[in-house]
Amino acid sequence: MRILKPILISGIIAFTLASCGGTKAVTSTNVANIDKMPLKTTPISEANMKRWSHFDLVKDTVPGMSVDKAYAELLKGKKGTKIIVAVVDSGIDIDHEDLKGEIWTNSKEIAGNKKDDDNNGFIDDVHGWNFLGDADNEQLEMTRIVKKGNDGSAQFQAASAEFESKKAELAPQKQQVDMLLGADKAVRTFLKKDNFTLVDVKAMQTTDPTLMQYKGMFTQILTTTPKAEFDSQIQEYKDYVYDQLNYNLNTEFDGRKIVGDNPNDMNDKKYGNNNVIGPKKEGAKHGTHVAGIIASVRGNNKGGDGIASNNVQIMAVRAVPNGDEYDKDIALAIRYAVDNGAKVINGSFGKNYSPNRQWVYDAIKYAESKDVLFVHAAGNDAKDIDTAPNFPNDADGANPEYADNVLTIGALNYEYGTSQMANFSNYGKVNVDIFAPGVKIYATTPKNTYEYLQGTSMASPNVAGVAALVRAYYPSLTASQVKHVIMDSGTSLTNSFNLAGAEGIQSNLESISKTGKIVNAYNALVLAEKIAAKK
Repeated sequence: MRILKPILISGIIAFTLASCGGTKAVTSTNVANIDKMPLKTTPISEANMKRWSHFDLVKDTVPGMSVDKAYAELLKGKKGTKIIVAVVDSGIDIDHEDLKGEIWTNSKEIAGNKKDDDNNGFIDDVHGWNFLGDADNEQLEMTRIVKKGNDGSAQFQAASAEFESKKAELAPQKQQVDMLLGADKAVRTFLKKDNFTLVDVKAMQTTDPTLMQYKGMFTQILTTTPKAEFDSQIQEYKDYVYDQLNYNLNTEFDGRKIVGDNPNDMNDKKYGNNNVIGPKKEGAKHGTHVAGIIASVRGNNKGGDGIASNNVQIMAVRAVPNGDEYDKDIALAIRYAVDNGAKVINGSFGKNYSPNRQWVYDAIKYAESKDVLFVHAAGNDAKDIDTAPNFPNDADGANPEYADNVLTIGALNYEYGTSQMANFSNYGKVNVDIFAPGVKIYATTPKNTYEYLQGTSMASPNVAGVAALVRAYYPSLTASQVKHVIMDSGTSLTNSFNLAGAEGIQSNLESISKTGKIVNAYNALVLAEKIAAKK
């Protein structure tokens, strides 16, 4: 899994460094060359922010997918066919209050009898399968390549160089997070309270130079960020840094041992279990959020609304650890989803190296042969994946696409205009098909909670939800047709915006994606009806 820093942590770090005399402020690019459509000048309310991806660009001046418009004007009074959507991810809290009615159940399996009732090779797979068993943390693929040793290949050279670069980046990050945690502890100890406020900090009387520095730092932080929010973000940042040190970039760590299989042997298939949540519910945060974007109940005043709720059943397939997924797990997960009835598969995962990529390619081609659409996140490295590697993809290098059932999705910000591209999103004129909302997306998280998360990991299920809607109401359309319906019906935008990862450089959708468009559910359903009517 490509780990993304917490949404607000960069702002907190900026405050910290500024208060400690660290870095200069960076100003944003001036607004220029936007479309004639008016920019939204008023802040989005909290209630609307929770569902901005459902809004309409023309009506609301935020680059949503026109989902509300589709339900109000096209789907009212209509009944669709239930579509099984497989979520290949970190696990799903299938007991969540806003998801449990939308979870797929294998009707051919008798729960708890420890038998493979449907003879599909998986015992008691009532709601899906867990290819990771009790494993949770894992190395990055480049770490695994480095660990194997120098085989003289270009892959080893590239992985080794990136590995050393990532390790070097971690040193100042660890220093930052340790300093923040140390400052927090020092202030809490001085004030004799954990949940201190801005008023408490301003009232601190001390001549200790270090505490005075911490006082200034927290005065700035707490002016804009509540303490509880700071605590949450710092904990996430600590997890982000220490997970890389302890697991992702640690060549001595063996996260696979507990699974018990050989991840480099595709014939070794008898592994995993039926616990699709995983060993810890909190470890299923990513997958639960993805599932909620697609399927959480609409209009129940709990969290956000699912794109295709009431029209889908979520099949949980756990194959993505806290680190990089194994090619074998992904290939088998895709095949499992296909063989058990999924018509759409969401893949919010990806990595820079894929030693056994052909296994995944073959699985995607198998899905194509069975009329299953695979929707995949473009990745969060702010890079051009036409030239930089990102796996899996639907074209090997410069070769033509080997399958016509894959949609690769870039991420949009909620601010229409020069900031509309998510500042982390990958892009590619050839390899990214279309863009969709991926910043500050509100959805389900484990233990009946809800959070904002961001990433192309969130943009992908937004599109998977639209694909499920199309397949639910127009089941005669093939996976390939649904793919092209979504691409052809998107909203074209020609305005310039800040290119992710390239300070001071602007671009446009036509230059960084195959379609030059953003997904539009309303338009997709209109086009789908026209195509279905001709059949």
